[in-house]
Amino acid sequence: MSGEEPNSPTEAELAEMNRDQLVTLGNALDGVELVDYPTPWPVPGTRAEKRAERLVAVWFLISGIAGLAFVVAMIWWPWQYQTPDSSKAFAYSLYTPILGVTLGIAILGLGIGALLYTKKFIPAETAIQERGDNAGAGSKEIDRQTILAELADAGTRTTIGRRSLIKRSAGLGAGMLGLATAALPLASFIKDPWKDTNNQDSLWHTGWQPQSPGEVVYMRRNTGKLEDEDGKLLPVSLVKVEDLDAGGMETVFPYRKSEAGDHEKLAAALVRSDNPVMLIRLRPADAARVVKRENQTDFNFGDYYAYTKVCSHVGCPTSLYEQRTNRILCPCHQSQFDALHYAKPIFGPATRPLAQLPITVDADGYLIARGDFIEAVGPAFWERKS
Repeated sequence: MSGEEPNSPTEAELAEMNRDQLVTLGNALDGVELVDYPTPWPVPGTRAEKRAERLVAVWFLISGIAGLAFVVAMIWWPWQYQTPDSSKAFAYSLYTPILGVTLGIAILGLGIGALLYTKKFIPAETAIQERGDNAGAGSKEIDRQTILAELADAGTRTTIGRRSLIKRSAGLGAGMLGLATAALPLASFIKDPWKDTNNQDSLWHTGWQPQSPGEVVYMRRNTGKLEDEDGKLLPVSLVKVEDLDAGGMETVFPYRKSEAGDHEKLAAALVRSDNPVMLIRLRPADAARVVKRENQTDFNFGDYYAYTKVCSHVGCPTSLYEQRTNRILCPCHQSQFDALHYAKPIFGPATRPLAQLPITVDADGYLIARGDFIEAVGPAFWERKS
């Protein structure tokens, strides 16, 4: 390289330059000299070149098909919970794996296709660049003209302009991947969650909500088995007042007499995410020190208190109860709630108390819910004001 700075051309000289001259000028202004810029396929149309083109197109096509499969699976694949003995249980179990595999293949296919195209069709240039600030003098018009010329030259040398198979397949792959990415937030708009906010499926209510006026919702244990060895349903284990010792805790779930004998409903109540409730029986000395929340002073029954197990931080299960300190612990992010002070947070990132379930007992001594929670359980969402 001579090291001499190129003279900036006049507007008239710039207008008369062809693309190659503009590319040379742009490189010179940047202090770059191309020593070798070989064409990957000197003889166009060979079998090897066509095989390479088809290979790139195949990977783009795979990406497009996988992206389309992701969208179809997310919208139409059975996603609602199915009990293990259901005929749809296997299809339900594949929902999440199918979403992960199809989206992964879509991303992988597009990436492999781009890498193969770069390797097989983009020239491997050899360039020399001077140290220093280069000769980057000029004008905006010179910069614009040289940049456009270099982009056009790159497109020509990579031969993308005449490879319609690759362009169409790449467009399909990128388009389907973009559609799959957009489908993730847009899928939530397919069904309006606020069309009917008074049912159990809304964020405001849980499985403890009575389904009809006067319906009794009992507190039920999860014994781990619904059926015996002969396939017959086992009796449901309900919770009585005398079942828990002072200072004890047990996780309970809602049960209705209408669910008796229905395996699917009995199983669904145990897996619904907002159903688990932590039933705590305080020791008499501790119960005397309880501070109750405003408008919830009668939610307990004696020394029995029931709080949701869905943490108010990000929805993890508050599965731990420390009897000595009367603290409810969330193992995910170490939030701690004071069971003697309406389960308000006293440590960790949680900022709201755990929702309290109003409870009482029936004539037979079984603990029952007096109704659903009066506030949404779990973390915040847009429509929630507290």
